[in-house]
Amino acid sequence: MNNQSELSLVLRRFHGVFWAIGAFSLAINVLLLVPSLYMLQVYDRVLSSRNMTTLLMLSLIMLGLFALESALEFVRSRVLVRMSVALDVALAPRLFDVSFERYLQSGSGSQALADLTQLRQFMTSQGVFAFFDAPWMPIYLGVVFIISPWMGVFALAGALILTLMAYLTERFTAPALAGAAREAALANAYAAANLRNAEAVHAMGMLSRLRERWFGRQAAFLTLQAQASDRAAAISALTRFFRLTMQSGILGLGAYLVLENQITAGGMIAGSILLGRALAPVELGISTWRGFVAARGARQRLRELLAAHPPRPESLPLPRPKGEVQAESLEVAAPGRRETILKGLNFRAPAGAVVAVIGPSGSGKSTLARTLVGIWKAQSGAMRLDGADVYAWNKSELGAWVGYLPQSVELMEGTLAENIARFGVLDTDGILQAAQRAGVHELIQHLPQGYDTRIGEGGLVLSGGQRQRIGLARALYGDPSLIVLDEPNANLDEAGDAALQKALRELKERQRTLFVITHRQNVLALADYVLVLVDGAVQAYGPREQVFNAMKARMAPASAPVPRV
Repeated sequence: MNNQSELSLVLRRFHGVFWAIGAFSLAINVLLLVPSLYMLQVYDRVLSSRNMTTLLMLSLIMLGLFALESALEFVRSRVLVRMSVALDVALAPRLFDVSFERYLQSGSGSQALADLTQLRQFMTSQGVFAFFDAPWMPIYLGVVFIISPWMGVFALAGALILTLMAYLTERFTAPALAGAAREAALANAYAAANLRNAEAVHAMGMLSRLRERWFGRQAAFLTLQAQASDRAAAISALTRFFRLTMQSGILGLGAYLVLENQITAGGMIAGSILLGRALAPVELGISTWRGFVAARGARQRLRELLAAHPPRPESLPLPRPKGEVQAESLEVAAPGRRETILKGLNFRAPAGAVVAVIGPSGSGKSTLARTLVGIWKAQSGAMRLDGADVYAWNKSELGAWVGYLPQSVELMEGTLAENIARFGVLDTDGILQAAQRAGVHELIQHLPQGYDTRIGEGGLVLSGGQRQRIGLARALYGDPSLIVLDEPNANLDEAGDAALQKALRELKERQRTLFVITHRQNVLALADYVLVLVDGAVQAYGPREQVFNAMKARMAPASAPVPRV
């Protein structure tokens, strides 16, 4: 697929709807000639003939055509609303997935869904009618020319001047509005990031300083927004003054032509009404320009986002992996950064092996964990599971066979059962089995509603150790083939640590491939292999005793070479 055209392909599905709305707009604008024609007939025929029957018939026809125009307007609005809903349904699932991908790369990803909302809201606003009605402006101008060429020239000049003002609105406000949108997104992202650390911010009195930094970004947004709003208000006021002047001016011109016997009084009134209708779409477009610019910016950001995250090609379903892991000349950097964190890693772990990953802080252990489960993409080389690239593996398939416990355990709003079951179908036996293997079943039983306890966003009603144990149960749910645990005992008490030891021993007995990032001796004692990372490179890898003996020998005066298997 052409990435650049993905959004266009979705919008192209609604081309028939746009054509239908255009047809409705044509009919509506033709019917909006009715007031002018009615006025023309009343002045020139009814008043001169004093015929009540003619007045009655003209009035009934006018009412019928007004009812038809209102019905068409209603249908046009409903069609636009339903089209916007259909657009949301077509794009929202894809953008939801892309937002997660963007968040994994940059730490922010909510803007896409906000942009979709902005685009949908504009499609149902009054501003969009200006774009559908503006092409029919020549209809009104043509009728004015039929009434009087002089009035037609006057109306045409007014339309051109208002069109120029619309261009000036774009020229002088669009850059400021685009800048304001960028600054607002940065300010909101900064505030959201700080809210995630609210406890530390509050406890250590950092709120005022962070607020100052946030307000500096907010002030930049407010400045640009005020600048754009001031310019738009000035042009809007000038437009209103000019439109009122034009409408009164055409009456004066019409009166002169009536005195010169070139048109009738009805023509004078009709010309004034038609001029107002001709200029209305332009004036409405100017008054709603801010919404149009916002929608245009949202559309452009969505195009760029979808182009940056193309759909992954469909692949043949793969069977349940056995669990053999192999790193091939693996180099990894944080998403969006060039600095390499993991540097040329080469190692192989057979299926069913327990691998302990150790190393000083900043050596790349958590980066390795993210790469093992396919969160981060390799710059070069590959991380393979049963010979297949983990990152390229369809996550909806692979996820069922992978268990992952990150350093910072994030639980989602919902019940404990839903979190353990990864928000899939609630398999009672599977949930109980995972909780028992993680040693958290008794803890859950003592909570107010047991497995149906709602934990709130982030699991804030639970302690750090409880969240970690629930996260372990989630990682073990479904009997995965590969389990990656990043500092799984960092927040555990003695009972929790004992439960973890039991779970790890059971996983080892059941021949599940297990990577554990840890420094605890009791966990290291369970390892079959040890991987030592230093500054993003493999300093040692091999069977546990062999690596530890080599490390001891290295510390001795006559150091032995470090083995690699």
